Amino acid sequence: MIIYIHGFGGSGEGNKARAFREHFRAKGVGFIAPTLSYNPELAIKTLDELIDSYKEDVFLIGASLGGFYTLYLSQKKSVKKAVVINPSITPWNTLQRAVGYAPNFYDESCYKWCETHLEILKNYETKELQREKLFLLLQKGDELLNPQDALIKLEGCKMVVEEGGNHGFEGIERHFEEIEKFFEN
Repeated sequence: MIIYIHGFGGSGEGNKARAFREHFRAKGVGFIAPTLSYNPELAIKTLDELIDSYKEDVFLIGASLGGFYTLYLSQKKSVKKAVVINPSITPWNTLQRAVGYAPNFYDESCYKWCETHLEILKNYETKELQREKLFLLLQKGDELLNPQDALIKLEGCKMVVEEGGNHGFEGIERHFEEIEKFFEN
C-alpha cells in the first residue's frame, strides 16, 4: 500500500495526489491519499493508525510538510521505503509565517494556525534517519523552503536534485517510474 501525505493547507485531492493516484491505480497498486487535519498531532495519529491498519508493506510519499511527517513515520518497521518531495525540514520555523488564519488550498476555507501547532511539530523531528529507506526528490527553485536544509539532513540518501523548478515540484510525473523501482528494490 502506498500512502501519499500532502503538505500544509493541502488535501488528498491536490494535483500531486491526483497524479500519483491515477498512476498507481492504473497499474493496480494500492494507493490512498487521505486529507489530514491541519493539527500536526491529529495528522500524525491518523497516519500512524492508517499505517498500522495494513497487513502488507507500506510505502510513503510525502511533499513539503507531508515530507516532514514522512521522515518521522518512515522510522516505523512496517514502512518499507519512503519518498520525500521538497520536504520541510524545520516546519516550526518555515510555518511561522502562516500563524493566524491559513488557507485550505482545496476548498479555500480557512483554519486557525497557532504557535501551539509550531510547538507540536517539534515533537516529530527525526534525529536518526534510516537513509537506505529514503529517496529525496528536490527542486532547487523551491520558493518556500531552503533546498539546502533537505540536502544536509538527507545526505547519504538516494536523491534526485534538479535545478530550477518550484515548491510544487514541476513535472513530478517524470519520476513515477523511478519511484516505482525504488519501492520494488
